[in-house]
Order: sequence, then structure tokens, then C-alpha cells
Amino acid sequence: MRIIFSRKGFDSASGGGSSPIVDGRPISLPIPAGRASRTSYGDLGLGDLAHAASRGQHDAEDLCHHDPMFTEDGACLFGQVGAAQTHLANRGVGVGDVFLFFGLFRADGSDPHHRIFGYLEVEEVIALADRVPKWLVDCRHPHALAMHGTNDTIYAGPGSVANRASDALRLTVPEGPPSLWGRPDWLRKGGLSYHDRADRWLRGGRLRSVARGQEFVADIGKRTKPRDWLARIIAEIRAS
Repeated sequence: MRIIFSRKGFDSASGGGSSPIVDGRPISLPIPAGRASRTSYGDLGLGDLAHAASRGQHDAEDLCHHDPMFTEDGACLFGQVGAAQTHLANRGVGVGDVFLFFGLFRADGSDPHHRIFGYLEVEEVIALADRVPKWLVDCRHPHALAMHGTNDTIYAGPGSVANRASDALRLTVPEGPPSLWGRPDWLRKGGLSYHDRADRWLRGGRLRSVARGQEFVADIGKRTKPRDWLARIIAEIRAS
């Protein structure tokens, strides 16, 4: 089994700011999109928030990359392509694995930080070069509307987003910066892709996460501790 820490949503490079925490609820703002999208920030009710978070660079009329997509019936649809998808494939990511989506968030008056905001338990992997199911087109998933690359892939299964900014879902240590994480005790040096450098694994259970990159894979096998930790994280997301 694998746990994938998957970076998504606004940040200083994509969108121009942090996703907001509004009335205690983290709201992940999708990154801006091109013509492959048919969904605007306004369609998602995020126009004002996108305008504020981007300092006026984006507003309700602008198209966004609505991905991951969480449906009303408790499912999640997530697309990946290019080098990031190659990395997932090379690491053997597939059915039975779990994505934990995280991003950069900020509440009014506070410093930005990384936190987990949603999850996906993979039940199906769809290679879009082989087929594009009509139901994916009907729900306007951006990876189904236009091929982004030859390895364009959709991961689908149960998933949801958190409705409160729980401390249990925060990755960044209290004093920051955003890239300095408090890591779970089961996550040790060499156990997370893109984080092989020894100087990233600090004393006191801390990890200096890489500045860029989307998919960080931890192969936990059949170990009990990471599975118990994951169950608590998913329960925290669902309970909120």
C-alpha cells in the first residue's frame, strides 16, 4: 500500500497566493486553467475568494483547473499527466492506494502553512489514451475534456474534503515556514519520494519538504503504524 502526499491548489507560483480558511473551513482554490477547462471560479462559487487570494489577478470569470473533483455522492476524481504521472506509475501507485491532498492555506491575520484538505481511496485507474468514459466528460473533468499528454490518467474512488481546519491535518510546524513539517513517527529517512537528501530529515520529528513537486509517495507495505495513522487522518477529514 502507498500513501501519496499530493500538492494541489493555489500557492505563490500558481494562483498568486494561499487558499483561504473561512469561518474555520479550509477552501482549496483550484489553480488557473486554459481552454481545456469549462469551469470558472464563479461556477464553483469561488469568484470572490479567488480574487482576494490572487490580489486581483483572477476573478469569477476566469477558468480554473477543477481537479481533484469531489462529487456530491462521496467520490473523488483526480487527474495526473506528464512527469508527475510517470513518477506515480514508476512507484506502482494504483488501486488500494490513498492520496492525501495538501496545499498552502492561510487564515486572516495568520501565516501561510501546509495542511491536508482531502483524500482519495483509489478504486479505479483510467488511462485516458485508451478510453475517455462519457461520464467523465459529462461531469466536465478537465483531463477528460482535452488530452494533456499521452499518459493522461484519472484516479477515482471514495473521497471527501475537510470542513474544518483541524490541527490534526496541519503539516507545517507551528513556527513555520510552510515547508517545515512535523512528520508522523512512522515516516523515516528514505521513506518518501523526492526527499532522499539526508539534510531534509531533521531532529525532533521534522521534515524540510521540497519547494516544488506534486506527488510524494510513501510505500508503507503492510506496516501497522502508518495504516493506523492514515485511518485517523481519514476519520478526521470525514468527521469535520
